[in-house]
Amino acid sequence: MADFGRGIKAGVITGIVYMVIAGILGTIYQNNPFSVPHFIYGTGLTLFTWRSLTDFSSVTNLLFQYIYRGIVFGAVFAAMHSFLPGTASVKKGVVLSAFLCIVALVGAIYTTPGWPTDGWIPDGAYYSGTLNLSSISLALAGIISALIFGALTGFLWDRFRGKELTEERKGRSILLVGFILGLAIWVVLAVTFLLAVVINRGIPAIQPEFWWSEMLLMSVVFLGLPGWVLTRAAWRKTRRGESGLGLGVAGGVIMALTGIMLLPGALAITGGVFSGRKTADEPSAASIEQ
Repeated sequence: MADFGRGIKAGVITGIVYMVIAGILGTIYQNNPFSVPHFIYGTGLTLFTWRSLTDFSSVTNLLFQYIYRGIVFGAVFAAMHSFLPGTASVKKGVVLSAFLCIVALVGAIYTTPGWPTDGWIPDGAYYSGTLNLSSISLALAGIISALIFGALTGFLWDRFRGKELTEERKGRSILLVGFILGLAIWVVLAVTFLLAVVINRGIPAIQPEFWWSEMLLMSVVFLGLPGWVLTRAAWRKTRRGESGLGLGVAGGVIMALTGIMLLPGALAITGGVFSGRKTADEPSAASIEQ
C-alpha cells in the first residue's frame, strides 16, 4: 500500500502553514479590504477551488478549509507518488497541484453555465464571473499558490521517514482514494437530498434559474452511487492482484459526469488505467505459453 501516513502528515503541516498565513493576512485586511489591490486581497491559497484567502468566519472554517484539503492532497500525493513524473518529490508535488488545478478548472466550466462571461460565485467557494484583468490576476494568484502548496508538501514528504511497502497491483492506492472521496461526497449530498425530501414531503422542484446546478447535485445522488460502487469493485479486484481497468474507468466516468465528483472520477479513471498494467512479477502471455 502507499505510504498514506507520510503523505497526510506532509499535507496537514502544509495546511497548517497556509492556515496561519490566512489568519495573519485576514487579521490585517479584514477591517479594510479595499486598502489593497483586489488581486492581492483575493489571493487564493487553495487546491481544488479558487477561494479568497481571507474568506473565513471562524477558526472552524479555517481548519476545514486548509487542514481538510491538506489531508486530501496528502492522500492523493501518496497514492500517485510513484506515477508522477520527475525524481524530486518537490517536482512531483508541483505536477500534482497543476493536475488538480486543471481538474478544478474543468469542473468550474462544466458546473457553471455560461462560464466565464456569465458565471456566479456561490458563497465565495468558486471563482468564476466576468473575465477581466482583476479576475485573471485572482486566478493566477490561486494557481501559483496551489503550486507552492504542492511544492511544500513534496519538500516535507522527503523530510519524513518512509515505511517499508509491500508489492501491490499498480493503481490500487489511487482507486482506493477515488473510492473514498466519491463515497464521502455522495454521503454528504445524499443525506442533504433525503432531508430536503422529508422537509418538502417530496422531491424539491428544480429552480429554473439554477436548473443546471441543481440537476448536477441531484445526479450525484443517483449517478454517484453506481460510480463509487464500481470504483470499490475495481479496487477489490486489484487487492486480489487482478486488473481493475474496466470497472475503474466505468466508475470514474460515471462520477465525472456529475461534475461535482470530477476529482474522484478522475482518480478512478487514472487508477483503473494504471491497474491494467502488469506488475513486475506477473508473467507475460509469452512466458505462460512456454
